[in-house]
Amino acid sequence: MKIVIAPDSFKDSLSAQGVADAIALGLADVWPDAQLLKCPMADGGEGTIESVLAACDGELRRIEVRGPLGAPVNAAWGWLPHSHTAIIEMAEASGLQLVPVDQRDACTSSTFGTGQLIRAALDAGAQRVILAIGGSATNDGGAGAMQALGVKLLDAHDKTLAPGGLALAHLARIDMTDLDPRLTGVRFDIAADVDNPLCGPHGASAIFGPQKGAAPDQVKQLDRALGHFADLCAQTLKTEVRDEPGSGAAGGLGFAAKAFLRAQFQAGVEVVAELVGLAEAVKNADLVITGEGRFDAQTLRGKTPFGVARIARQQGVPVIVIAGTLGEGYQQLYAHGIDAAFALASGPMTLAQACAEAPRLLRERASDIARVWRMAAHRT
Repeated sequence: MKIVIAPDSFKDSLSAQGVADAIALGLADVWPDAQLLKCPMADGGEGTIESVLAACDGELRRIEVRGPLGAPVNAAWGWLPHSHTAIIEMAEASGLQLVPVDQRDACTSSTFGTGQLIRAALDAGAQRVILAIGGSATNDGGAGAMQALGVKLLDAHDKTLAPGGLALAHLARIDMTDLDPRLTGVRFDIAADVDNPLCGPHGASAIFGPQKGAAPDQVKQLDRALGHFADLCAQTLKTEVRDEPGSGAAGGLGFAAKAFLRAQFQAGVEVVAELVGLAEAVKNADLVITGEGRFDAQTLRGKTPFGVARIARQQGVPVIVIAGTLGEGYQQLYAHGIDAAFALASGPMTLAQACAEAPRLLRERASDIARVWRMAAHRT
């Protein structure tokens, strides 16, 4: 019996590695001789570095950078020395978790620190940079990150713009003279779990601005400012990417990465699957178990279970999901390679209780699944 365990993290509870470990214990209770392959996964948000480094024997590095509101933060990034590849989670430098709820400000928050992480990767000799851009606190179109890499954003008086997306309304000129020349020799890949455009009703400001502190009138102002930024970028760079899938990811960091760095967009789970060798692991497997904190219709937009199921389906391997909760529309995933889904809770409990008891609950649910599977196998 060969089983591949490829879950995402359970937010506020367990890392992807912790989830995989707990599931493996439950399966081993029933199948002590089974071959259990643990492949912790991520979809471009928090936990991407940890998942990749665990599978690829990489290095975790740290550097002090400017946080989303300007205060210094100690940010981690991953380094794969054999392939000269840097794994950068923008949430480490510009993430929503770095800003208390009552201080969130989509108008002035900046991705400058993410640009500093990219510069650190250049200093290390990176030939490829993977930008995992989930969990942002920003809505600046990636302007701050580009400023950290040498782009000058100037107003009508040739003064440097203030940080944040709202200031882009005053942008008059983009000066590329000091853009770091090392960028031309680096491949950039965007790993994200959303495919929104930069502007409009489905854009960065409208969809994600409110959770970052933007009031309704500020959402409209930010959308106009990002549109103005995109206009000047198109004039300066002779490329138009605002409507491409993923340009609205991370408050528009996806847009800047495409426009200035020629980055290629991929679903985050696909990037992680490639790095950890998931397709190879799934070969000749009898079963794949994946999971995430909340499994619902939104999973179809490229989250971990959806990506894992696509790979398993290509090889005819059944997939079972263990999730913290099963949300509205999760049954839609049954048409996309998921064969069954189970919620974690064993009875009425609060979210805090479920998070605290997640290792035990995961082990029990995995054991239950194994027992049903074994019973069905004996009856065929």
